[in-house]
Amino acid sequence: MDMDESLGKYLKREREAKNVSLAEVAKGTKVREYFLRALEDDKYHLLPSPTYVKGFLLSYARFLGLDVAKVLQGYEGATKKTPVAPPETVHEVKVPRKAAHLWVIGGLIAVSLTLAYMFYPSRWRTESVPQKPEAEKAGSTAPAPSVAGVTSAAPVIGAIGALEVKPFSLQLRAVERTWISVKVDGLPEQEMTLNPGEEVVRQGQERIHLIVGNAGGLDLLHNGMRIDRFGKPGEVVILTCTPEGVTELRRRESTKARPQ
Repeated sequence: MDMDESLGKYLKREREAKNVSLAEVAKGTKVREYFLRALEDDKYHLLPSPTYVKGFLLSYARFLGLDVAKVLQGYEGATKKTPVAPPETVHEVKVPRKAAHLWVIGGLIAVSLTLAYMFYPSRWRTESVPQKPEAEKAGSTAPAPSVAGVTSAAPVIGAIGALEVKPFSLQLRAVERTWISVKVDGLPEQEMTLNPGEEVVRQGQERIHLIVGNAGGLDLLHNGMRIDRFGKPGEVVILTCTPEGVTELRRRESTKARPQ
């Protein structure tokens, strides 16, 4: 690398000399093409922390067969030359001494009131005094109203029952060709056939009902946790999953399964 040549130009020249595209470098080094292009353009402000950048350069140099120490030295030299923005000038505002004392006293009063409200909230509450009925004020002995016509208030729902039920996820991953019927909560039933390597994810609030035509050809993951294999290849099973896991499992004859 020449003294007048930047690190980015050096990397780009070496890569083009070896007839390697930037996409090939990204695939071989597992470094995003966006970061590699920023390196070649010497745009270090688009890159993450220096620790990650040195890792990118290490992978880049090894992939092209370059001198790793030379590349890292070039990066150190380039970053040292990068100008640093001067610190902003802070203008000191002088507050008169008396005014400063008033601010301090006001702040202490505000803190005291806040603490008093936090630790003695009952002293800050203003309760309304119930007024006596007009009949009692006049000395009347009118009978109390009958309770027969009073409608009782609706029961209060408990805090636990009012909590929102969080949905759970069920991931279906095929290792063999498998026919599946899925019914989520009260939604209509869906039928599908998954080939090896294909997968689908369903989310439910209460339950997910499954009919699997090839139990040995399907992996289940409940909220990301894999469930033990629940049947043999070619076996038809019916199972129900809830937020707690698999709660019901039944087996049917394989001849009753729908065609794969």
